[in-house]
Amino acid sequence: MSQRGWPARALVSGLTAMTLLAGGCTVGPDYVRPDVVVPETYRFGPESPQATDVVTTQYWWSQIGDPVLDDLIAAARAHNYDVLIATARVEEYYGRVMTTRAGLFPQVGAEAGGGRQRISTSSGTVLPIDNPFNSVKADVYASWEIDLFGRIRRMTEAARAEWAASEQARRSTEISVVAAVASGYITLRDLDNRLRIAQDTLTSREGALTVFRERFQGGVVSEVEYAQSRSEYASAQASVEQFRQLVAQQEDLLAVLIGDNPRAMPRGKSIDELILPVVPVGLPSSLLEQRPDLLQAEQSLVAANAQIGAARAQYFPTISLTGMFGAASTALSGLWVGSSRAWSYGGLISVPIFTAGAIAGDVKQAEARQKQALYGYRQSVQTAFREVADALAGVQYTRSQLLAKNDQVDALSRYALLARDRYEGGYTSYLEVLDSERSLFSAQLEQSTLRGTEFGQLVQLYKVLGGGWPVDSAHQASVNQSAGPAKE
Repeated sequence: MSQRGWPARALVSGLTAMTLLAGGCTVGPDYVRPDVVVPETYRFGPESPQATDVVTTQYWWSQIGDPVLDDLIAAARAHNYDVLIATARVEEYYGRVMTTRAGLFPQVGAEAGGGRQRISTSSGTVLPIDNPFNSVKADVYASWEIDLFGRIRRMTEAARAEWAASEQARRSTEISVVAAVASGYITLRDLDNRLRIAQDTLTSREGALTVFRERFQGGVVSEVEYAQSRSEYASAQASVEQFRQLVAQQEDLLAVLIGDNPRAMPRGKSIDELILPVVPVGLPSSLLEQRPDLLQAEQSLVAANAQIGAARAQYFPTISLTGMFGAASTALSGLWVGSSRAWSYGGLISVPIFTAGAIAGDVKQAEARQKQALYGYRQSVQTAFREVADALAGVQYTRSQLLAKNDQVDALSRYALLARDRYEGGYTSYLEVLDSERSLFSAQLEQSTLRGTEFGQLVQLYKVLGGGWPVDSAHQASVNQSAGPAKE
């Protein structure tokens, strides 16, 4: 063996051995999920939640039983621009993983070129070749940074965590959009119902106005009563136009949510025909695995933790290997001759000696970012439990309000009927009739609003639980059990 090549061979052999021996040497802390305080039950939730009541990502909205809503949500998931942007962002972060991970492997390239040149001979230099002359070359080269202390591996770990976080952000966006479409559609059907109530009231007051006009012209009633009737009719007209405006604006909002231009929206079932979904909320501990925003916060913590290792790895040597093999000649035909071959290989070790605290500063920043991510994760967990408790309280108390409002509407319907009978019998003034009808109209609108709010609270509960919930066919017959619309 040639003695001239042994130092280079020894260098390469030594570096290779170091790589194999230190392949598992990765500086920096490994990730451990932090402890968080998890309540045993949700406030306003069931006292004994079951572990089987886990939230799933199946199509929870299909429980509402409106095919039009199903179609709108399908369109939003496919065409909503917030969802599309979030999906594209996931692809971006996957590209970052590919770029970062590539640093773990040798980088190989090739080049070829040719030209013609003339060298000055004014100095009397004698060239062994013709002048001017041709030159051609072809090379294959490679370089490899040996990740001896895990800097690139930690960077790749961080990139993977950021990619996972972006996927959870996409899920969170999709859940928010689905919830917005569901609540938006329910609001639209509520507005349709309130518009119908206003139109029915307008029709009733139009009939009353006709009667009072005839009675006033016949001298049966005073101008005061006739003016009161005209005022109530005009007020009902204004309410109808107000609800028409709100319906149109709600349609435009829904159209944009499904990725379309403002337009009229299709209708399915009325709000009184929609079905209230069943609400198994599961164990609070399962929320950590269900909500995408919590999973996103945790993956951000994983990334920040890995960045500490990447920063600390700067204290250690960086080892690189390079190599080249090719050929050069004055003619293309001579490029493949053995004497035209050219090669080189070598290694480089770079060791930081004095950086004036630059590396320490990087480590300090990485550790501080990890603390921020940790506190952010714990804060997100607390916020999640509060949001679930708020949503459960909303479901519970809205249902109670609706039951009370149903009773009020029943009572006011009876009151309005009795007031008109008393007026026709001459026992009271028309003011009592107007007061009873105003109260009934207001209560009917509030009843419709509460009905929509009840659905909206269930949609919000779905959203804060991080998905849908399982559908149990045995429970479907029992939905809508507590707060149906009052009968007039």
